[in-house]
Amino acid sequence: MATDDDGTRDGARKRPRGRRISVFGREFAMPQSRPLRIAIGVALVILGMLGFLPVLGFWMIPLGFLVLSYEFATVRRWRRRFELWWAERRGRRRQSRRRR
Repeated sequence: MATDDDGTRDGARKRPRGRRISVFGREFAMPQSRPLRIAIGVALVILGMLGFLPVLGFWMIPLGFLVLSYEFATVRRWRRRFELWWAERRGRRRQSRRRR
């Protein structure tokens, strides 16, 4: 059996990579179903608001927004603004430490 340039067998198609989410340098696969991704994001945000209860936590809110940011432009804009704000804040903090 011969293989193509990309390493697949003749006639075999590469399965397209689904959506992946990157958190702290690790990648996680998200479901291919858009409604399921939205449901997961909304569930994380709502359950995160109950973070004072055991097992649930406030960490779920930003994770839910991260999942939703791959689906909705408004949430994506919020995430990008936060990323820029965070990078600028870290840059200022590092500069102030170097001056000491």
